[in-house]
Amino acid sequence: MVRVAKRSAEDSRLARLTEIALALPEATRQIYGSHAQFLVRKKTFAYFLDNHHGDGIVAVTCKVLPGDNKALVEAQPARFYLPDYLASKGWVALRLDLGKVDWGEVRELLSGSYALIAPKRLAERAKADV
Repeated sequence: MVRVAKRSAEDSRLARLTEIALALPEATRQIYGSHAQFLVRKKTFAYFLDNHHGDGIVAVTCKVLPGDNKALVEAQPARFYLPDYLASKGWVALRLDLGKVDWGEVRELLSGSYALIAPKRLAERAKADV
């Protein structure tokens, strides 16, 4: 008997992240293998990274206010890190692979990143929806 491996279900962390992100006005998702990109009108406001460049880490990466990325990493270096290529542009990564995820914190990061990236009217609409 030949067994065909079932395609694994979507990562539950990605599913939850997607649910939060797509609740924002005009948000969309693109999948690239085990990674995902979240956009608003063709501008990226978050990434889901799973073993990016073989680092073994699962994380969400978002844009934050200037200087906040370094402050978060300094305050909680086990949970936050500066993502390659994006840290210099004000992005930070939050690990999702270290036990129980605080989805309220993830929602705050996504909403904040969205507000920095989205056109002003959409960002205001997202704030009103919260």
